[in-house]
Amino acid sequence: MDGGWGESGILWISFDEGGCDVARLVGTERSQAMALPMSYAGQRMTLDEFFALTGDEFRRSELQEGVLVMSPSPRVAHQWAGFALARQLADQLPPGWRPILDLDVIVEKHEPATVRQPDVLVARFDNTALRLPASEVVLAVEMISPGSRKIDLRLKPYEYAEAGIAHYWVVDLDPPAPSITVFHLGAPGEGYVEAPAVTGRLLTTEPFALDIDITALVD
Repeated sequence: MDGGWGESGILWISFDEGGCDVARLVGTERSQAMALPMSYAGQRMTLDEFFALTGDEFRRSELQEGVLVMSPSPRVAHQWAGFALARQLADQLPPGWRPILDLDVIVEKHEPATVRQPDVLVARFDNTALRLPASEVVLAVEMISPGSRKIDLRLKPYEYAEAGIAHYWVVDLDPPAPSITVFHLGAPGEGYVEAPAVTGRLLTTEPFALDIDITALVD
């Protein structure tokens, strides 16, 4: 595996000789602007104030209805699962589509605004993007972390469905076996339809024909 930093804060990671690429995007605007003090955590802020945050301590931050939410760095198992899933997606997605890790997604632009940072998302790749509106995300994926289960399985499905993200997966790495719960938009105004959690392999035709080896997310 090799990689390196490119323009616009993009970290390219090549997993194999076949050129399987995954991109981690970190908005440069958030690393160049004036730092805001840690006392902002839990307080209301505007979208502009949120995107002005700087420093590694804000790298895993989100904006929830105008309130800054900060998360600890994910566990190694969590990070590996994200890379492993992104690698499988990169091998199977149609030309022009890419899995992207840890990119800000504007879920609600009107104040009080909401910005989420899915562990993995699928969109048409633009190497100048600092963030994406939800309308450009075809699939968002969250990995359940300690303390995030209700948020990932209850709150974010509501937010992502309201924002029009057509497909949402929740990855649960906890024993007895890793699983993926699939959500997709139902009839207009009805939000997501939730399918039973899948273990072993996830076979789907939406949003693309995909065959995901779920066991490989913990190997």
